[in-house]
Amino acid sequence: MGGCFSKPKPVELKIEVVLPEKERGKEELSASGKGSPRAYQGNGTARHFHTEERLSTPHPYPSPQDCVEAAVCHVKDLENGQMREVELGWGKVLLVKDNGEFHALGHKCPHYGAPLVKGVLSRGRVRCPWHGACFNISTGDLEDFPGLDSLHKFQVKIEKEKVYVRASKQALQLQRRTKVMAKCISPSAGYSSSTNVLIVGAGAAGLVCAETLRQEGFSDRIVLCTLDRHLPYDRPKLSKSLDTQPEQLALRPKEFFRAYGIEVVTVDVRTKKVVFKDGFKLEYSKLLLAPGSSPKTLSCKGKEVENVFTIRTPEDANRVVRLARGRNVVVVGAGFLGMEVAAYLTEKAHSVSVVELEETPFRRFLGERVGRALMKMFENNRVKFYMQTEVSELRGQEGKLKEVVLKSSKVVRADVCVVGIGAVPATGFLRQSGIGLDSRGFIPVNKMMQTNVPGVFAAGDAVTFPLAWRNNRKVNIPHWQMAHAQGRVAAQNMLAQEAEMSTVPYLWTAMFGKSLRYAGYGEGFDDVIIQGDLEELKFVAFYTKGDEVIAVASMNYDPIVSKVAEVLASGRAIRKREVETGDMSWLTGKGS
Repeated sequence: MGGCFSKPKPVELKIEVVLPEKERGKEELSASGKGSPRAYQGNGTARHFHTEERLSTPHPYPSPQDCVEAAVCHVKDLENGQMREVELGWGKVLLVKDNGEFHALGHKCPHYGAPLVKGVLSRGRVRCPWHGACFNISTGDLEDFPGLDSLHKFQVKIEKEKVYVRASKQALQLQRRTKVMAKCISPSAGYSSSTNVLIVGAGAAGLVCAETLRQEGFSDRIVLCTLDRHLPYDRPKLSKSLDTQPEQLALRPKEFFRAYGIEVVTVDVRTKKVVFKDGFKLEYSKLLLAPGSSPKTLSCKGKEVENVFTIRTPEDANRVVRLARGRNVVVVGAGFLGMEVAAYLTEKAHSVSVVELEETPFRRFLGERVGRALMKMFENNRVKFYMQTEVSELRGQEGKLKEVVLKSSKVVRADVCVVGIGAVPATGFLRQSGIGLDSRGFIPVNKMMQTNVPGVFAAGDAVTFPLAWRNNRKVNIPHWQMAHAQGRVAAQNMLAQEAEMSTVPYLWTAMFGKSLRYAGYGEGFDDVIIQGDLEELKFVAFYTKGDEVIAVASMNYDPIVSKVAEVLASGRAIRKREVETGDMSWLTGKGS
């Protein structure tokens, strides 16, 4: 079914836990960012690396003919707290006025290209209106996720009441900046270097951990171990756009991993081997476990018939689209994955039906009313729902799926079935390792992403961690942005920087060309306050528990979710009465 993911056979990845020597002394990192070489504490010896060590990003001091400079506005044109897109001839720039100072940055979010001028400016950073990534306005650096790259920062000067911006043409066209990274300079073959980092799992958490280590000057061996055939890719796109080819999904090109010495190694479950390039057993001093999860499968009668899929890899997604063209599709599960797949296939399949135990789609997550409004949008697009029931049998003809039988005894014609009924943490291989797992198989970590074993960290969909702004409640948040943030915190703590998880969860879904955005942690909400028009799908929904707003969702109401995320990130509680009145003035900033 889902390749090697459908059978959660324990992978023979022997994890032996050897306690490392005492943590190395921590050296303060200079944050001057002046382009001069910076010294970092690597293996107890200071290492230098230069700004030139980067992959095809513009030189920090471009020659005059590569630059363009222009007056973009009068100093009085912008109020404090305002942003504006300005044109430099070779491209646009985001001009920001904050505390009387002007800053000029790249104008598009490097993640999916959102116009940042429509985002939220607060506490010295701009937050993307689409998916919540945050950039420091003084440096352009990425401060919260999703995405991997930062913004270019351009020079601003003020002469005779006019604001001038100077930028390199290359930077204007690139619209993204990969941070300076160290290269791997530790000899690999034959040396049992005890300073290696092993990362198990090449999703967002694993990749961000590897990149953060390199950005912070770590120059020893980093090995990224994966069960996937592909280099790290954009997994959320799989269910939103099932046709996408693996190469279009890659988060970084092959050359990137070569340039920065991040070794990606595939674990072969069939031969139970992990083959390292140099054939040696790898000793590590720090380990990150980011194995993600395995999709749950149906356990009903007939589960072995062909053309029943879970979606975990690009191959799964591509195969579903190929088989679904002009045929009947049944999707089991009306959560994010199931609904995204159903929406995508309506144009291609002959019919699409959704089977779900609850009364409405997304009910636990978005509540009854929002779920019903979304259900109507699907019904208007010819999707048929079978609610409050489940699959009792899959019937085949010559081994291939022909019908799905429901507990309600209804029989639905089906050539393809996609199962989206949740997932379980892929942690079977840790059972005898001494690394703590909870009763559901999750890896509990603290705010620093440390497990119960020194030197071993965990991140991503397979962990539970204390959520700072919900009174350190232990939660599992299996979302893309969270995995990025946890990978970064784990890397910082491998380098003894004492970082803690503080990000506000942010996620999104896209169906029929419409996006729903969500921020916060709504588990256990007891009321939903809706402003706007649910029928028209132009609304914002506030999820409350007692007197407090704990999450927000919106459609066609940008940048409200990013605004709420910023308020929550600043540590301020939002009270129920503030959102009940419909007066949103407490939220509105001055974005132009």
